[in-house]
Amino acid sequence: MPADDEMQLVALYDAHAAPIWRYVVRLTGDRAGADDVVQETLLRAWRSPKILEQGPSTTRAWMFTVARRIVIDDARSARRRHELTVEELPERASGDDTDALFDAILIKEALASLTAEHRSVIVHAYYRGLSIAQTAAELGIPDGTV
Repeated sequence: MPADDEMQLVALYDAHAAPIWRYVVRLTGDRAGADDVVQETLLRAWRSPKILEQGPSTTRAWMFTVARRIVIDDARSARRRHELTVEELPERASGDDTDALFDAILIKEALASLTAEHRSVIVHAYYRGLSIAQTAAELGIPDGTV
């Protein structure tokens, strides 16, 4: 970074960083996050030479607007909406239910391909947990054979 650019960035920081940081903390209540917003705001100002050519009050007003927009964008971001904060991490990772979902689809298709009588036997014996004799009795099958 050329010396002029470095001096300009230091002057920009010295003139505007503290008020912008306080403003962002007041908006968010997040001191660490405010540091990130101030850095991004200063970087955007430094990359916008037209803003730096304006008077200090115009530059500061522009920077407050940029900081507010960064805070709003962060609040609206998908990361923020889907992120859950917890006191402690879970002890073990939760499993993926994809295999169970595919198994359920396969079972549903297999049951649909059976006749109503065969499907009824499987539902009674497997899903209701009945013995063969109980299944036969419930379905009115003679001889107790299923």
